[in-house]
Amino acid sequence: MKSYSSREIIKALLWLFPLDITNNILETIMKKIERYIYPAIFTYEDDSEIAVEFPDLQCATSGVDDTDALFSARELLGITMNGLEDDGEDIPTPTPLSQIQTEANEQVILVDVYMPSIRMAHNNRSVNRTVTLPAWLNAAALERNINFSQVLQEALKSMIERE
Repeated sequence: MKSYSSREIIKALLWLFPLDITNNILETIMKKIERYIYPAIFTYEDDSEIAVEFPDLQCATSGVDDTDALFSARELLGITMNGLEDDGEDIPTPTPLSQIQTEANEQVILVDVYMPSIRMAHNNRSVNRTVTLPAWLNAAALERNINFSQVLQEALKSMIERE
């Protein structure tokens, strides 16, 4: 079955329907997928990193151990899928596990990525947060001209990087 790009669908809808109906249809179609799951082939070789390939996406990464390889694969999957979405490219259908051929030193693993956090990482707009502090801490920080937003951002980034 042929798949169509977002641009092709929009052109067809604009040609077939009035603008208000087209907008409603597009709103439904353009809702982005929350989670992608694709098979990855992990290749194990003596004295080298674990190679990870996504056969459906023609991209690869590696890791020093299973955990590192899985994290690298998840990061690559998120970046790749975000790029395909942003460019309006077709999203390939994942190959069923039963159809993937492997060698003796290879293993197929399903890798998933939660896209809302990936999309938000590329969106640097600021949001307001209300923070509750002890009065003495607020006064001491104001006296020293400490930028509350900057301190909170740095602390949050530091905590996230440690995970």
